[in-house]
Amino acid sequence: MTTTSPTALITGASAGLGRALATALAERGWTLVLDARGADRLAEVATELARVTTVEAVAGSVADRAHRAELAAAVRFHGPLDLLVHNASELGGSPQPRLEDLDPHTFETVLQTNVVAPAALTRQLIPDLVAAHGTVLAISSDAAVEHYEGWGAYGASKAALDHLVGTFAAEQPALRWYAVDPGDMRTAMHQAAFPGEDISDRPVPESVVPALLRLLDTAPPSGRYRASEYAVREVLA
Repeated sequence: MTTTSPTALITGASAGLGRALATALAERGWTLVLDARGADRLAEVATELARVTTVEAVAGSVADRAHRAELAAAVRFHGPLDLLVHNASELGGSPQPRLEDLDPHTFETVLQTNVVAPAALTRQLIPDLVAAHGTVLAISSDAAVEHYEGWGAYGASKAALDHLVGTFAAEQPALRWYAVDPGDMRTAMHQAAFPGEDISDRPVPESVVPALLRLLDTAPPSGRYRASEYAVREVLA
């Protein structure tokens, strides 16, 4: 089935930044394929956004090969893929352990979700992205380039994700490839990273979305961006 509206696949779309970006794209009339592990919450988001656009919700873990095949099938039903958003992430414990205390299974789970799965899903969908001259947007973190106690597993996974995005960009230069550090946000994952702390001073995910939309609209060269810097750069231009 081919649609006239652009199509986006967003992983981790049931809450936080994924949900906020899905909402913004829905308001622009995008066709959405949404993924998340929690089926009930994902269904609620899909029902809400279906009032304004075409939405298909596919619940499951991106770390599961069969689920990734379901996502690819959903994308192909709706037409070429204009935007692939890698937003689903695994934190690696709450509180997050020091590297010397990190359980090997936890480390493997973080890498599977944050690195192996996005790489595999991207490879599956490259023909669909090429058909639409599409864009890949991977949500990164400052922990990919800075070093914080307890953030070893998550930071290493995001550094690897950044590297994958850059290498894909070198190998597929006709597409746009972005790794974006959104900054601190008031999300369930961020709260899990700081258990017991008050994170109400962090900005809500919706505040980051305008920078992401500006990035997509202006289509700068492939690379790694910080949402805050990009927003400032565009305002001053």
